[in-house]
Amino acid sequence: MNFNRASIIMWVLVFGAVFLTMFSGLVGFFSFQSRQNQRTEAENSAFQIAEAGINYAEWHLAHDATDFSFSGAYDYKDPEGSIVGHYELEVASSSSACDAGIKIEAAGWKQGFSDVQRKIKIKYAKPSLAKYGFLTNSNAWFGEDEELKGPFHSNAGIRMDGKQNSLSTSYKETYICGAEHGCSAGNCFSPCVWLTLPAPGSCQCPGIWGAGEGGGKGLWQFPVGLVDFNKIIQNLDTLKNEAQSQGIYLAQSDKYGYHLKFMSNGTVDVYKVKILQPRVWGYNGDEWVHESNDIKTETFYQNYNLPLNCAPIFIEDNIWVEGDVNGRITVVAAKLPEMPASLKKIIIPNNINYANSNSVLGLISQKDILIPLRSPNNLEIKAVLLAQKGHVFRYYYEKQNHEPYKTYAIRDYIETFGSIITNTMWTFTWVDELGNVVSGYKETEMSYNKDLTYSPPPYFPVSGNYETVSWEEIN
Repeated sequence: MNFNRASIIMWVLVFGAVFLTMFSGLVGFFSFQSRQNQRTEAENSAFQIAEAGINYAEWHLAHDATDFSFSGAYDYKDPEGSIVGHYELEVASSSSACDAGIKIEAAGWKQGFSDVQRKIKIKYAKPSLAKYGFLTNSNAWFGEDEELKGPFHSNAGIRMDGKQNSLSTSYKETYICGAEHGCSAGNCFSPCVWLTLPAPGSCQCPGIWGAGEGGGKGLWQFPVGLVDFNKIIQNLDTLKNEAQSQGIYLAQSDKYGYHLKFMSNGTVDVYKVKILQPRVWGYNGDEWVHESNDIKTETFYQNYNLPLNCAPIFIEDNIWVEGDVNGRITVVAAKLPEMPASLKKIIIPNNINYANSNSVLGLISQKDILIPLRSPNNLEIKAVLLAQKGHVFRYYYEKQNHEPYKTYAIRDYIETFGSIITNTMWTFTWVDELGNVVSGYKETEMSYNKDLTYSPPPYFPVSGNYETVSWEEIN
């Protein structure tokens, strides 16, 4: 009897121990599961709190785009005002011209879980004017042999007979089409209308019109908002100071200007232009001028390394630019203080290419950016071209039976890769009323570099509001 009682007690103790072991395991499992659930919930909350920090930074900059002093720790509260977490912001505007924009980092964590953090990093920037493949402040005509790749805008009228793959916009609902667009009393047909008043009459056309297929594809929009060229003109004094302090600065030469030949090894050879080719007659869109933009003789001046900090090249004289660019650089031709009679220009006498995919060139001219008479038969230009007070242009050179007009007046093919921003009338090609090329390049292809919207040439003008360029979660 005692034996049976002892046996029962033993089995009770055994099963009790097993039960306690299993119970302790279950308690431990559920406790671990609870802690894991709390940690997972804390991780999710930390991410949401970090996003709230990013949202606050964007809100702050939308109200004061110049204040970057709000880095620090912040409480995150629920709608009732209770603190449920925290986030810490690091906000910094890039001090390098190589990488314009604002970097924002936000680390978030839930109250009581400071060891469980999530971090978000974004780059914030304003779009540059290089977001346009073509931008002009005046009327523009794209012929049948011209092709545009990328968005383009005019503050005036556009006659679009060429090919396009992106949106074109005009500030004008209607405009007066003149001889520069092939319009006259005898050549003013639908959708244009001839207005008899005021005398002697004029041809009124839609803001965008022409034989191009863009209208049927919904790629023509007008009227749209004005792009104010007075606000996008770059502060040349700032660029001059940057060039003098940490870039390349050249004062006015003793002759006609400087010739820059970019080298694929990251340097630039600079020559002084001593003698120009004999002057020729060309029409600049307003009047006939007798001048030369072609180099005859030059002397080597100096070889420079391109600034690694992307500081500009600023030259207070006319500049000829060509070569293979290896780096990120902006070249400026301007004479300061600015006077109408001494505005400087940039001439492109030969191809401009990039040595690698990371390279970019910006050309900012105080007046014109010109293609000279003796330009190559096939010309390639990789750059962002900005003519602040003038135009990106090739003069009308009349085809004649004697040199140099006989050989050079009409050329075959020109291709640009980047952006063309021109204040006044633009063209590389001149045609008659029948559409025949009578001067300039027979075929034009203008390609848009979308990467330059937020990574433009150094110091290049920007417009609009800040936008998120990149977003990533970091460890």
